[in-house]
Amino acid sequence: MKQYNEQVAVITGAASGIGEALALKLADQGCHLALADKDFDGLETLQQQIEAKGVECFIASLDVSDNAAFIAFAQQTNDKFNRIDMLFNNAGVSLIDSVENQTLDDFHWLMNINFWGVVHGTNAFLPYLKASPSAHIVNISSLFGLLSLPLQSAYNSSKFAVRGFTEALKMEMAGTNLAVHCVHPGGIKTNITNNAKVTTNAVPKSELIANFNKVAKTTAEQAADIILTGIAKKQRRILVGGDAKLLDLVARWFPSSYEKILGFEKNIINKRKELMSNINQ
Repeated sequence: MKQYNEQVAVITGAASGIGEALALKLADQGCHLALADKDFDGLETLQQQIEAKGVECFIASLDVSDNAAFIAFAQQTNDKFNRIDMLFNNAGVSLIDSVENQTLDDFHWLMNINFWGVVHGTNAFLPYLKASPSAHIVNISSLFGLLSLPLQSAYNSSKFAVRGFTEALKMEMAGTNLAVHCVHPGGIKTNITNNAKVTTNAVPKSELIANFNKVAKTTAEQAADIILTGIAKKQRRILVGGDAKLLDLVARWFPSSYEKILGFEKNIINKRKELMSNINQ
């Protein structure tokens, strides 16, 4: 028997990466889908794949930072399916720069998508989810919602905020039909680093991508399997990838010194010396 047969799942950031993988795996389980992304062409391609599996798929171009648009998307989804069982707040972006150099406009841009997108999605869909006999809200945080990485203060902040919001919601929904899950992926083989906004001169984007590809061991498909297994097991915190599990332990064991143990501070010091050396040449 298909686990999610005739249920309805909503996924933001669905045109690629983890969102796309979740959509395809849920479709295999008989789940109908409402998918949102700013990449509408990508959604149309995915819609064809999903409908070929024999389930319905509603797609919408959505800027998750737009609360009114999110409310309209929720209404349209409920009008089409007359039920909503699962919400995956997955859309996200990355910004790489130092606190000293990044602009507030860039910081606000990222927070509006990564954090406020989760809040908007939760608030828009919560009334419909509460009507389901067994509902789930799945918010995608990050490994960097458990510990911080230099040159990603905005990203870290957004993912810590998602974690705090989700854990509060989880407690508020205790004893109801609605389960709340916070997902912390480690390095996943997606395009998030390729598409990152890089405004620092400290590290070339090509170097960042190369470094990320070295440590990103988990595929989007593997990540989707881990997330769906965690939901089935009613896990409230879902760690995705061996790196997420290991670094979570390091951060909990050494909360005041993990940045030294993991070499984060040393890398920044070395990069600063290298940059100054290049300037003085």
